[in-house]
Amino acid sequence: MLNEWKEFQDYIGVVNYTARNKQDTTYLGRFTFETILDFEGLNRVLTILARGFLFHNENGSSAEAPRERIDYAKRGLCAWCSVPSNKNATPREAWQFGSDFGDLHSEFPSLVDENGSGWFHRHVHRVAAFVRENPERVSSSAQKKCVAIEKGFDQAWRDKVIQMQIPLFAPTTKGQWGLRFDSFLAQALELGPLGSEDPELSPALVERLRSLTPKGVPVEMVETLVAYYFANKTEDSDWVVLPVANFDAYFGTTSFGRKYLRQIPETILERSETGFGLCRYRLEAELDDKQEEKLL
Repeated sequence: MLNEWKEFQDYIGVVNYTARNKQDTTYLGRFTFETILDFEGLNRVLTILARGFLFHNENGSSAEAPRERIDYAKRGLCAWCSVPSNKNATPREAWQFGSDFGDLHSEFPSLVDENGSGWFHRHVHRVAAFVRENPERVSSSAQKKCVAIEKGFDQAWRDKVIQMQIPLFAPTTKGQWGLRFDSFLAQALELGPLGSEDPELSPALVERLRSLTPKGVPVEMVETLVAYYFANKTEDSDWVVLPVANFDAYFGTTSFGRKYLRQIPETILERSETGFGLCRYRLEAELDDKQEEKLL
């Protein structure tokens, strides 16, 4: 979550489909079942991808003229999101949006194959295959969710990909369609290049956090949360948006959002209720001051 370039690489690279025990969700990569089935946290994923395509070359170096790469970045997003056409569906008119971007294979060979299966589509089905083939190494809950994936994911994702292409001010646009390629690109241009350095917390702040963290709450989660706050805090606000669903994936457990986050006391942070995989939070002023001491 702190090294954004590494996060970008995780979204386009090879996933280790394995699990040591039923609590190990390594096979999910940087995703949760909520992201796969309900698309929670995809806003951040696709914005990270857009920033990578706009501002960086393949080796991570800075790309020139990012605004001139908007069309390239949009094609990259389409390739990553691609879903093979439904052979049983009624053929769409030529002017309607599609979801199969197999024609982009030559430009983005690792993001979409010749059959139109994009990186995310392939990953989801590999997750389902791993769970199906290794029932003794995954939870019963994971097995049930993979049954749901095999029954309905393709069509749900196909519909979502089509929705993401509809212009913001199109007459038929519905307010709940919050995921749009144009929005990811706009956010990417505002946020700029991906960060590759982890913020360093002051020794005094680390010591204070460890004394305030309740027993049973992993202190490394709290420290990561605080480091993310300083990396994303703006000059005009004390509040930072927390992508809870993405933090769940980063830590490899939904216990972060469902259990540990609510146990963190207000002596460390104040936060709003979580909705759609997001909330906002700010640090207690004393902790902010202790980090400032490091900068003096």
